Amino acid sequence: MTKPLANRIALVTGASRGIGHASALVLARAGAHVVAVARTVGGLEELDDAIRAEGAGATLVPLDMKDYAGIDRLAAAIKERYGRLDILVGNAGILGPLSPLDHVPPAEWDDVIAVNLTANWRLIRAFADLLKKSDAGRVVFITSGVAHMGLAYWGPYAATKAALNVMVQTFAAETATTNVRVNALAPGPIRTRMLATAMPGLDMSNVEKPQVVAEKVVELCLPSVTETGKCFDLRSGKFLAFQPPG
Repeated sequence: MTKPLANRIALVTGASRGIGHASALVLARAGAHVVAVARTVGGLEELDDAIRAEGAGATLVPLDMKDYAGIDRLAAAIKERYGRLDILVGNAGILGPLSPLDHVPPAEWDDVIAVNLTANWRLIRAFADLLKKSDAGRVVFITSGVAHMGLAYWGPYAATKAALNVMVQTFAAETATTNVRVNALAPGPIRTRMLATAMPGLDMSNVEKPQVVAEKVVELCLPSVTETGKCFDLRSGKFLAFQPPG
């Protein structure tokens, strides 16, 4: 059976669990060689076992997304080994404090900005040229519907996702005349550790599993995708243009 992503090189951040783990596995199943990035070595090793069980291989990269020099080194290594990057899935993120804005500790604010926003910009900065060398560079950033809701106590997380959405649109506009396509994916509530932390009383039995998101990630990474600068809303099953609130 032909694999739709055979011989593609895919970088996935936050790959040790949740959406990142599921996405890396499904990308590998579709034929991609996955460069899996995460802080947790144990989670990466479990992913490697799962990918090997599918008869595929992966490159494991233990890396904290706040290690920006490490991101640059990774880009240099991929350039030397492959000369291109076909797929970038920016999934790594942290919830941060659920707190009134005036009660957010500055150090925790800085952490959320560093991981959810600045690290994704550093990925763009480091890998843009390699994505352009692909015949069909595909970029997917995981965003959230809370970015435009203005919910109380979600300020740090929502602010980073709102800024990420603008960054997706900007990068899409800047690569519109190339082979690169850049989109966001808003999965809605998914059965992850982050959701359990944010909503500890939530009945998870009726919440979608990360696998559902991973399948859509793979679809957005196919060379046939033509949309760019948009957000795919998993709950509605539609591409949506980014809209300001109101």
